[in-house]
Amino acid sequence: MANLAVRLTPGASSDRMDGWDVDAEGRPVLKVRVRARPVEGEANEALIKLLAKALRVPKSAVVLQRGGQSRTKMIDIAGLSNDEMRTRLTGL
Repeated sequence: MANLAVRLTPGASSDRMDGWDVDAEGRPVLKVRVRARPVEGEANEALIKLLAKALRVPKSAVVLQRGGQSRTKMIDIAGLSNDEMRTRLTGL
């Protein structure tokens, strides 16, 4: 199972991944923007959908572990190793 830290920006003009950044503690974080607003979990659902499509896994394989109300989220991806996940995201 792969673990992915995401910095989510809701209310963007388009759904897209803006590449990698580093958080305050030096950990890699994927910057993602979604059109959905942070209302009733809509932005989180849009994030899961975007990640599943980009990683070519079913939506059920992408699980929000932490950060449901935060901009920084921890995502688990079933069926992929951390290396496989990074390889698939690097090609985008």
